Order: sequence, then structure tokens, then C-alpha cells
Amino acid sequence: MNTDQLLHTDFSPKAPATSRGGAVTSALPFLLGSGLLGTIGVFVHLADAGALTTAWFRCAFGLAGLTVWMTVRGQARALRLTKSSAPLVLGAGTLMVLSWVLFFAAIERTSAGMAVVLFHIQPMWVLLLGAVWLHERSSRQRMVSVFVATIGLVLATGVLEHDASALSAASRAGYWWGIAFCVIGSICMAFATVMTRRLGDRPAGVLAWWQCALGTAVLWVWPMQQGWPAWGVSWIWLAGLGLIHTAAAYTLIYKGMARLTTGRIAVFQFVYPAVAILIDWLYFDRRFDALQLAGIAIMGVAIWSAERCGKSGRAAVGPQEGG
Repeated sequence: MNTDQLLHTDFSPKAPATSRGGAVTSALPFLLGSGLLGTIGVFVHLADAGALTTAWFRCAFGLAGLTVWMTVRGQARALRLTKSSAPLVLGAGTLMVLSWVLFFAAIERTSAGMAVVLFHIQPMWVLLLGAVWLHERSSRQRMVSVFVATIGLVLATGVLEHDASALSAASRAGYWWGIAFCVIGSICMAFATVMTRRLGDRPAGVLAWWQCALGTAVLWVWPMQQGWPAWGVSWIWLAGLGLIHTAAAYTLIYKGMARLTTGRIAVFQFVYPAVAILIDWLYFDRRFDALQLAGIAIMGVAIWSAERCGKSGRAAVGPQEGG
């Protein structure tokens, strides 16, 4: 199947991929996009800009990259919204941009590790919303895997060893605001994920384009008032956030998401924090203790177990699995 055929395949949420080849095809883009997102911490660190400024540049460069890509592919007409799709597209885009802002703001007030952990309670919200809104049934094994992977993530980032009481009163207040931002942001992202699943058949870049367009239109006031980053290296890293971690990553994620059940999405979302933890080790030279290594192992086993169970279930029960 070539790129044009893939982009115009029926991505209806009522018809998730069920064959082994189809499952791999739909999962691979999502996993690749999530892996790209795992490297975002390096770019944010080196860009050295405020949360809202970083979010605006991410949207603006992402919008530029996606506009060129959609135009070259001859898919600009797909950006037009209908009365039925507009509320979901604009709503999901707004929630995703809000979650980006909250994530960057949370990093400033807590730490990258804490923000990653709390944002990734969102697979729990995804499973819940998928069951209530999309009426998708997730197997008991997959739900257990998500819960176990969450425990592994908490252990792997070492947040249990963080002592908030050692902070000053002002820092402690900011810390708890950061915690709140993470929880709210995770709920926003979960709603955006499930809304995206309801949209069905459309080229993968459309959702990411509208997401970036909304963020660019809303957040431009902030860098205009607070000042632009110094011209030079900072702009290169900010461009990377837009072109790599937004245009490329979210196009891949949305391409895969449309053919995955919410249960598989919930499990696969742990790839992002797993890669982020690995990048912390490789780039920032952060050493892991035994508890953190155990957490990484638990996450890996949980993801592997969920996929193995899912493949067995698809072979046994056919198209009805997961839906």
C-alpha cells in the first residue's frame, strides 16, 4: 500500500484493524510518533523560552510545516470543515493546545519527570471515556496492563523520592499549581484523543493542522507582549518543536490512532514517557537507581503483555475484539 492509498483508507472508528498485518500497520505510525515526542525535553531545555512562548512557536512552525506538506500532497481541500466535523476538530485542537501550555507550565513549576508522570495518568481517562463515549470494551488484561504500566512509570521517574516539604513556601505553592496543571492537562489530552477517534476518515495531517492553526491564532499575543527569544540557536530548537514534535509526530500519531481501539492507545501512550526517561539518561546523564530500573522493566513488560494478549484475542475472536 503506497502513501496515497494509506492516507485515503477508511479510518472509521467502527472498523479498527483486526488482522495481524493491519494491526502492525496501524500501530507503527502511532509508536513512531510517540517515540519522537519522547525527545521533546531536550528541545524545550535548549530553546530556553517561557511556556506560552514555547507553545506558540511550536504551533507556528508546526502550522508552516503542515501547510507545505498538505499542499504538496494535494490535500489542502481536506482542511475544509463541515458542520458535523467542525465542533470535534476545533474542540480537539483547542484541548490539545491547552494541554501543551499546561505541560510546559508544569515543567517550570515542578520538574520534567513529575510532569511526565502526572500527564500520563491520561491513559486511565482514555479507557474511561472510550467505554462511556465510544462504547468500546477493553479487555481486563489491557486495563490491568495500563494500571501496571502507570505504576512502572511512577517508579521509573523517581518522583516518589521527591520531597516537596523541602521547598520554600513560594516554591511549594508553585509546585502544587504545577501538579494541578498536570492533572487538568491530562484530562484535556484524553478528551482530545477520544474526540479524534470519533472523527474517522480524513487525511492524517488535517487534525494536526487545525490544532496548530488554533494555537498560532490564540497564543501570538504572548511573545508579542513578553518579547521574542534572542535570534539564533534558540529559534532552531523552537523550529524543531514545531516541525518534528508537532508536524511530523502528530501526523504519525493521528494516522495510527484512527485505526486503534482506545485500549491499545492507552497502552501505547506509555512509549512517550519511556523514551523521555531514556533520553534523560542518555542526554542529561541522569543515573537510575534500582527502583527506577525496576519501573522501566515493569513498563516494558506491561506494554508487551498487553500487545501479546491483544494479538491472541484478535486471532481467537476476530473483528469484535476490543470493540
